[in-house]
Amino acid sequence: MENLSKNKFDALTGMRAIAAIMVFVYHNRKYWRDDLPFVVLRFISEWHIGVTVFFVLSGFLLAYRYEEKPLESKRSYLKYILLRIARIFPLYWILLSAYFLDIPYSKGVDTYFLQYSLFYSLFDKYSVSGIVQAWSLTVEFFFYLLAPLLFSLLKKSWKYCISFLIGFFLLGWSISYGLDWYNGNPDGFLSPFKFMVGSTFFGRSLEFFFGMLLAYLMKKEEGIQFLKNLKKPTLFGGISIIILTISIAFFARNNFVHGVERWEGRIIHEIFLPVAIAVFFWGLMSEKTFVSKILSTKVFVLLGNASFIFYLIHLSYFNMKLKSYIYLPDHNFVLLWICSIIIYLGIEKPLYNWCRDLIAKIR
Repeated sequence: MENLSKNKFDALTGMRAIAAIMVFVYHNRKYWRDDLPFVVLRFISEWHIGVTVFFVLSGFLLAYRYEEKPLESKRSYLKYILLRIARIFPLYWILLSAYFLDIPYSKGVDTYFLQYSLFYSLFDKYSVSGIVQAWSLTVEFFFYLLAPLLFSLLKKSWKYCISFLIGFFLLGWSISYGLDWYNGNPDGFLSPFKFMVGSTFFGRSLEFFFGMLLAYLMKKEEGIQFLKNLKKPTLFGGISIIILTISIAFFARNNFVHGVERWEGRIIHEIFLPVAIAVFFWGLMSEKTFVSKILSTKVFVLLGNASFIFYLIHLSYFNMKLKSYIYLPDHNFVLLWICSIIIYLGIEKPLYNWCRDLIAKIR
């Protein structure tokens, strides 16, 4: 078994690249609707689960690295939050500014505060504006805010953590219902219900929870023993992910209506799929398999590190502008990865390191 104490999970970093590729294929599936068999297209129409992979991974990494330590003092929590802001906001703000400055493309959109703060994705009315796919960053940031508290509750009992998340879900539902009753909620704040469930942390918190649960088990001797008793977790977890994705697809009415829009598909997606992903992650960390070796290669680690950029540019403004200059038969797949690596090495990494150094000076 690999030494887990080094807190270096190269295969998980490589898995980020796989998740980003899944989302790219999912968003471009319309181009293959006449070329692929129905069952194949139906399957890849559920590859939005790449976002679930990101959420479970975020839950695991933050819980494993920070636990509840940010709660030790106001200063430690401030530094923790500033580091999280430095991780996701600068590149998003750069892309968003380019979008707003390009008036012919943004067409006079004036929701500046909502877009820059990421609050836009809490409103159904604005959820497909700006950098559309950045809605998941809002979900991530809600988790960042709550993660130390959630891990503290998880250490006391998983029941406390689940109870808090259920309460948080009911709070969001109550706000949505109250606004619907009060004034019709014209901007769709946390409304309709399926929007709140599918696109906000209120509805997707369990995906982070199961990642945190994996980290919690790995921090405890009895938890490690439990995980060690799982036989062939890479194989079992991987096959389970495939089977559960097919199960979700079974509930879809057609290739462009997701299976998660049915309650059966949503339950599979929110409860069973994250468990399978967490088991698969454990396999990547604990077993030396062909899959873990491939994902741990320098190429996949580099792609994994650049996957955040790839996710932000593969859709919406950047790619649309890129297509206006060059559009390759692979729908700019390779070119987008090249751009992502250049931006990661030239902008994101040095910018984050600079921010991290500044934050470290806070006393």
